[in-house]
Amino acid sequence: METKTIQISAGKGPAECEYVVAKVLRIFLLELINNKIDYTILNRETGIENGTIQSVSIQLNGNQLAEFLQHWFGTIQWIGTSTFRKFHKRKNWFIGCFEVDISSAISIKENEIQFQAIRSSGAGGQHVNKVNSAIRAKHIQTGLQVLVMDSRSQHQNKKIAIKRLHEKVASFNLDQANEQLKNQWENHQELERGNPIRVFTGIDFKQIKKSKSFKTKRNQLKNDLRKQLE
Repeated sequence: METKTIQISAGKGPAECEYVVAKVLRIFLLELINNKIDYTILNRETGIENGTIQSVSIQLNGNQLAEFLQHWFGTIQWIGTSTFRKFHKRKNWFIGCFEVDISSAISIKENEIQFQAIRSSGAGGQHVNKVNSAIRAKHIQTGLQVLVMDSRSQHQNKKIAIKRLHEKVASFNLDQANEQLKNQWENHQELERGNPIRVFTGIDFKQIKKSKSFKTKRNQLKNDLRKQLE
């Protein structure tokens, strides 16, 4: 099972590019579902117009992610009329899809947890404050901690504390990932407009299949050679 984090971004593009991000995101998520790839949306930056997205970051979990993503990474082009500026002459709009480098998430090992038994507190009763059944658990690396007094059993409270601490660290990892994604936003401000990996057209975002034309390539090589000989 592989894990990757990707970002679909309008870069410095106008509202039309943010519109394209929102439309492409739907197509991308549908392909993830069809390929049985799990995903979590980590961060979504809304655009300046309703229904638009400036940037979205997604964590993917599945098999053969590299093979799937090779058909997405790069510049994505939409050929269409602006939905916000009716008489705008521009017809080609570009966004980008990138892999984001996020540092390894923090994992919990039991020997990295400090446990402290403390007296339970609460309403009166013969069993309250008689034994140190409550457990405080602290993850040394992050300083995150939980206090559990759900059970009269110290052993049971310890198990619950470990589970809740795992949940807290998972939430901490997610927050850290979101922060790094915001910091890396500047790395994706410029988009390469040449040789898009995918091309969509029209309001229904129909994909244009890129066909390999060896004839076109040969003609280009001939032209280049002719220019060198002139």
